[in-house]
Amino acid sequence: MGQELEEVHVWIYSIFYYLAKLPTRPKERHNMKNTYKLIDLFCGAGGMSLGFTDSRYCGEFTSIFAIDNDKSAIETYKKNFGSSHSQNANIEEWLNNNQIPSADIVVGGPPCQGFSLLNRNRIGDSRRELWEPFMDIVVASNASVFVMENVPGLLKSCEFEDICKRAVDEGFYLLEPAVLNTADYGVPQTRKRAITIGIKISHFDISSLPSFPPKPTHQAPGSNANRPLWRTVKEFIKDLPIPVGTEIRKDEIGPLNLHFGRKPTEVSKQRYRAVPLGGNRFDLQKNRPDITPKCWLNKKSGGTDLFGRLWWDRPSVTIRTEFFKPEKGRYLHPEEHRPITHREAARLMSFPDNFEFCGTKIDIARQIGNAVPPIFAGHIANFVSQILELRHRDMRAA
Repeated sequence: MGQELEEVHVWIYSIFYYLAKLPTRPKERHNMKNTYKLIDLFCGAGGMSLGFTDSRYCGEFTSIFAIDNDKSAIETYKKNFGSSHSQNANIEEWLNNNQIPSADIVVGGPPCQGFSLLNRNRIGDSRRELWEPFMDIVVASNASVFVMENVPGLLKSCEFEDICKRAVDEGFYLLEPAVLNTADYGVPQTRKRAITIGIKISHFDISSLPSFPPKPTHQAPGSNANRPLWRTVKEFIKDLPIPVGTEIRKDEIGPLNLHFGRKPTEVSKQRYRAVPLGGNRFDLQKNRPDITPKCWLNKKSGGTDLFGRLWWDRPSVTIRTEFFKPEKGRYLHPEEHRPITHREAARLMSFPDNFEFCGTKIDIARQIGNAVPPIFAGHIANFVSQILELRHRDMRAA
């Protein structure tokens, strides 16, 4: 009887939620001002494209080509942006056999595992070299601007020196790269990303360029800037009901289709309960040493986010691809004794509920964790649109 009442509650929630959110769905968002042609490389699910093309964020760009070697991610991209211009392929193989379309801007994040602090020993990793086809396409498309997004470690790598040299040799002026915190731009997540922007010198009066980075829209508690405080976990997931089931509900649309739980063992359930509000693995060790993994008992130091709870009144930590495993980070729900759901993770990445993900649970988690938050991408898009407007102004003046 309790389970039946819970399902009725979810059903009623769904009706009222959908009535409040109608009528938009991703494929119906075409009342936007699409001006500039965009190529999205290593596009993943399309978080960057969404920020550039959707009128809720910017809307002044049209995606004309996107590519990724992740099949499920491309299926997601096709579902939300159309199937005619997106390719599931190895970028270097595709580049050898196809003509590059002309574009105003090329965006993308060459896979970052080679630069990541989580993969310090991957010396010689071939993924470090994928910036080269990225730049090949920038040049072949005659793009006026490129935006490269990556982990902060890129900026201190030898590869970044090579990227800068190639860009300058190809006639690009590089704005000072910056490590930006997505929480400063309205995303409920403290995710730091390196953003590099190149401007084709022959297309612009470089002296008139706006300063980079864009001004933050939000600030950390205790800061002196006159801006709203960072957006919080509570703002984005508090309204969701208790998750039902353990599988994707394909007969539902967002948000409840991805709002499902897991099948934890009894020991895992006890561990969840032993972590207090805002707590982590050290609280588990203190409260229930009998069920704490021995490797943690023997290691008195280390990361304080492992097996931690998110806070209601703060942004989340960085959402990675295994956010459904609390042993990987601070991914326990702020109050409930469970990890966060796929829907909660997608919201903390700032994806709207009507963005449609394709693939298995693991596929979708990978897409969410690897994405660029659309709200953040929208701020980069608006900055780039200012630059491209200068190009049009200079052309008119000439």
